[in-house]
Amino acid sequence: MGKKGIIKKAMEVGEIGFSKDGGAINWFPGHMAAATRAIRSRLKLSDLVIEVRDARIPFSSANQDLQPQLSAKRLVIALNKKDLANSNVLNKWVRYFDSCKQDCLPISAHSRSSVRKLLDLVELKLKEVISREPTLLVMVVGVPNVGKSALINSIHQIASTRFPLQEKMKRATVGPLPGVTQDIAGYKIAHQPSIYVLDTPGVLVPNIPNIEIGLKLALAGSVKDSVVGEDRIVQYLLTVLNTRGTPLHWKHLANPIEETTQISEDKPDYNPKDIRPKMKKLPDASDLLYVKDLVAEVRHALYVTLSEFGGNIEDENDMECLVEHQYEVLQKVLRIPHKSSESRLMVSKKFLTLFRSGKLGSFVLDDVPES
Repeated sequence: MGKKGIIKKAMEVGEIGFSKDGGAINWFPGHMAAATRAIRSRLKLSDLVIEVRDARIPFSSANQDLQPQLSAKRLVIALNKKDLANSNVLNKWVRYFDSCKQDCLPISAHSRSSVRKLLDLVELKLKEVISREPTLLVMVVGVPNVGKSALINSIHQIASTRFPLQEKMKRATVGPLPGVTQDIAGYKIAHQPSIYVLDTPGVLVPNIPNIEIGLKLALAGSVKDSVVGEDRIVQYLLTVLNTRGTPLHWKHLANPIEETTQISEDKPDYNPKDIRPKMKKLPDASDLLYVKDLVAEVRHALYVTLSEFGGNIEDENDMECLVEHQYEVLQKVLRIPHKSSESRLMVSKKFLTLFRSGKLGSFVLDDVPES
């Protein structure tokens, strides 16, 4: 199978050390081992747990080592980054969790209305103990980079208007890289009764169940790119898109727009900084048009390469040839010099930036299990 072949190649090289039946992750910092022990001890004291998962990988982003303990607690699964996930597939995942009698809610940690719905569900789940316990503890857990700290900050903002607080609220540290939160901190969000929310570090399991889950975690940013390698991550992503026929849904872009030619001439080299949101100033109309044009060109290139592909999508060698051809085309679209020694790495980084920012569209990488 073409997809299996790419996965096989992805595991052969790199520091992550996947094995056929699951293998040790060499990138397992000391703070993760210590955090795992601390999380286990605090889980025993928690009245409710919010397990934050990435909505694009609802199954793969679960910390399997903690599942036995989590299943014994009042648990709410928050599928964060729902804006980056295909809503139709995500709804199927919600129905799957419902069939398993598990509370699950898609959220966007940066949306107050979305987080309010989560808090309403948490209050409902705590209603049966809220009358007899003077202090309640809500614990937030999840693998790295699923948006736990962003959720904590949004809860603080809402709590400041909903509940009377005794002390100045703190903000959790938020960053784009896994491992930003490296300690367990408690934040009081309400009293009468007193309710505390614990923010915890993102913790990976010492062993990944299988290779494909490891690649999905890397693609979502839960493992540092340098551990697996941007090239291998993009090979996997392109293989998944090709296998599912996703680029064929971009047929309407067969004739890319030409009204932004002047912008392309003014900016001959695409840079990830042009794609990421600028914090100091809002993007002007030309910036938005420029990124829109870039996305259209990338999607058009993938559509053309797949639609003109004459090989067998299920054949390992044919799939490898298709992915190599797509790299060549993307290099031209992204204006990366052919002579550059790091051209392939540059293609991978820029393509990953587009995917992770949601510019290429919304995706759910985990297949929905049969309920």
